[in-house]
Amino acid sequence: MFTVSTSPLLHPSIRNNAFMPRRCIGHIRLHTTPSIRGCTLSIRSSSSPDAGFTCIDGKKEGKSISDEIKIEVSRMDASIHVVPGLAVILVGDREDSASYVRNKKKACESAGIKSVDVCLPEDSSEEEVLKYVLSFNNDPTIHGILVQLPLPSHLNEHNILKAINPKKDVDGFHPQNMGLLAMRGREPDFVPCTPKGCIELLHRYNVEIEGKRAVVIGRSNIVGMPVAHLLQNEDATVTTIHSKTKNPEEITREADILIAAAGQPNMVRGSWIKPGAVVIDVGINHIDDLNAPRGRRVVGDVCYEEACKVASAITPVPGGVGPMTIAMLLSNTLTSAKRIHEFE
Repeated sequence: MFTVSTSPLLHPSIRNNAFMPRRCIGHIRLHTTPSIRGCTLSIRSSSSPDAGFTCIDGKKEGKSISDEIKIEVSRMDASIHVVPGLAVILVGDREDSASYVRNKKKACESAGIKSVDVCLPEDSSEEEVLKYVLSFNNDPTIHGILVQLPLPSHLNEHNILKAINPKKDVDGFHPQNMGLLAMRGREPDFVPCTPKGCIELLHRYNVEIEGKRAVVIGRSNIVGMPVAHLLQNEDATVTTIHSKTKNPEEITREADILIAAAGQPNMVRGSWIKPGAVVIDVGINHIDDLNAPRGRRVVGDVCYEEACKVASAITPVPGGVGPMTIAMLLSNTLTSAKRIHEFE
């Protein structure tokens, strides 16, 4: 069986057994472009149990990116009098979707991006949704279009996403963008925000991806599948675990990088994790907790209390991947506006 060594490598970004995230200076320089390779390994070896554990702070990194975007938005407005615009279409009244849309709107306002929200009733027809999509396609003040998923079951998600102009598909779910992401040597106009945020966190915490064993739990079009493609583009050896996988814990214990996106609370236990692995927890699950202020609390797909005793680094829930998802959406919207107006 092929195994990947996890012996520690020295790197100037590691001080006192802790990660020191790389900083972006000047214009926004995300690290997720295909041309960037060879980040440096920051994975604790099982032979050094006293090495420090790192909580990967997505909230801090997301704010750093958003602050840089705000500067670029101001520069663009001052130079060519154009403000990037994002349109969000929400169908139905799912509490989690509505909360996410509110957070996006707040983030847009903070970064100086124009935000337009359309909230449609649960029983809206496909034609009604498509009417707004086509309207935003033709609106020169809108540079990004996002249809909040999941859609009500009576709507054809494929038809609606396909109707979005790929050049404004800042969520990265248009079949053209998803197809290009899956093809080696091709670049989509946009990469889905949550997978892009996962890879960006790995880069900012100097986690080496090239040549490492990565395991993704989940194969959804939203997270699992695109993040597996991104890891392959970074030259990781990638395994995907899904509902039909037998003995998943045996596979996850071989992972140097583990990304959990199954939507199952506390599914991944400490015993599933290879000592020293880096864990990215994408899950957002609400569970009952009589000790919580509202009788419920949010947990990830990974049992954090157990994982932090085994892993070298992990994203918390909340405060990990979520803020990075929104930061990547803002980044994609700014990128779209720059392309459309040929602004450097």
